[in-house]
Amino acid sequence: MPVNHSIHHRAGLDEVACRETLIRRYQHVRKFTERLCQPLLTEDYVIQAMPDVSPPKWHLAHTSWFFETFILAPASPGYRSPHPSYAYLFNSYYVAAGERHCRPKRGLLSRPPVEEVYRYRDCVDQHMTAFLDSLDGEKLERWSPVVELGLHHEQQHQELLLTDLKYNFGCNPLRPAYVKSDMPMPAPAVAPLRWTEFPEAIYWIGHGGHGFAFDNESPRHRCFVEPFELASRLITNGEYLAFISDGGYERPELWLSMGWDTVQREGWQAPLYWERCDGNWWMMTLGGMRPVREAEPVCHVSYYEADAFARWADARLPTEAEWEVAAMNLPVSGNFVEQQTFHPVPISRNDTALSVEQIYGDVWEWTQSHYSPYPGYIAAPGALGEYNGKFMANQFVLRGGSCATSLSHIRPTYRNFFPADARWQFTGIRLARTSGPA
Repeated sequence: MPVNHSIHHRAGLDEVACRETLIRRYQHVRKFTERLCQPLLTEDYVIQAMPDVSPPKWHLAHTSWFFETFILAPASPGYRSPHPSYAYLFNSYYVAAGERHCRPKRGLLSRPPVEEVYRYRDCVDQHMTAFLDSLDGEKLERWSPVVELGLHHEQQHQELLLTDLKYNFGCNPLRPAYVKSDMPMPAPAVAPLRWTEFPEAIYWIGHGGHGFAFDNESPRHRCFVEPFELASRLITNGEYLAFISDGGYERPELWLSMGWDTVQREGWQAPLYWERCDGNWWMMTLGGMRPVREAEPVCHVSYYEADAFARWADARLPTEAEWEVAAMNLPVSGNFVEQQTFHPVPISRNDTALSVEQIYGDVWEWTQSHYSPYPGYIAAPGALGEYNGKFMANQFVLRGGSCATSLSHIRPTYRNFFPADARWQFTGIRLARTSGPA
C-alpha cells in the first residue's frame, strides 16, 4: 500500500502528525535500501567493475554519511560520529564537505567490513529518529526540507545500487542472478506506433512549488514549443533488432561524429548486456541471462544509439519541454521498483486508452536536450548547492523514471541526466517528429 510521502510542514497541519509522517517516511526509505540488499552475498558488497559504478557497501555508507553530515552534525551539537574517517571514505563529490577518497578506487575498500557499515547505518538511524522526534515549530520548518532531500537522495542511490549491481554481475562470466526470475509467457505482439499531435503554444515548464523537487527543476518558466508529434509508446527490442539487421551499427551517416567514434572504439554492435549465442540474441537481466524478448522496451542504450535509431526511423528524439508537455496531465503510474520486476515490461492490453503510453517507469527516456540551467536558476549556497548545478555541462536530460525508480520519487518535472555514452542505466527510446504547418 503506498504511503503518504508529503512531509512539508503546512499551515493548519498538526505538528505531531507532520513529525510522525516524517519519521515513517524516513524509516520506510531506509529500510527499503536494506531490503534491496537482502539477496546479496558478502562478496557482492565490495565489487566495483568500472569507475562509474559503486559497490553496494559504499551506497549503504554514503547515504548514511549524507544524513550525518548535512543534518546531525549541524543540527545536533552533541552528536559525534562513531567513525570520523567515514567523512573521507564515503563523501562522493561534495568539495565543500571535505576531502574524498578516489571514486574509481571504491572497490578497493575491503575495510570497513559490511557488518560495521550496517552498524553505522543503525547508529545514524537511531540518532536521526531521536532528532526527528524532537522537531517542532521553527526547527520542523527548517529541517524537514533537508530530511526530504536526504530521502530522495537515498532513493536515487537505491536505483544506482540496482544498476551498479547489474553491471557488476554482468561482468562475471557466471552471469549470476540478483533475484530469481520466472520466465514469463511470450507477450502478445505490440501494436504499431501511433503519433499524438501537440499544438504549438507557450507552455509553463518546471516545478510549480508544491511538494518536493530538486533545485534543477526550477524556476518554473514559460517555453514556446513548436507543433510536434510524440510516439505513443517506447521503442521495442524487436524494432531495435530491425535497426541492427539493417546495418545500424555499420552506417556512419546515422551517427553523430562522437557517437561513431565511440562505436568504433568500443566495438558496439548491440545494446549493453546483449550477447549473440547460437544465432540468437540473449540479454543479461537482474534475473540472470535469458533470450531477448521482442515486445519489451529496448534498454541500456546510450544517447548516441538512441539518436542514431531515431535518424534511421526518420524521426528524432523529443526535447525535454516536449516530453513534459506530453506527460504533465498523465497519471504517474507504471512499472517502478515497487513491482520488483527489475526489468522493462511490454505494454499491457489495458494501456491503450492513453494517447501516450509508458511515459513513466520501465526505462528513462533520452531527450535531445542538453542538461542546462533553467532561466533564473541559482544553485543553493554551501555543499548542498553542489547537488545538481555543477553537472550542467556535457550531459543530456532523461525523463520518466525506470523499473529501478521508486514511484514516490518521480514526477513530470524530474530531470535526470547522463553523458551521451552512458549505457548502464535503464535508458531507452521514445521518438518524436516535428509537425508540418497547419
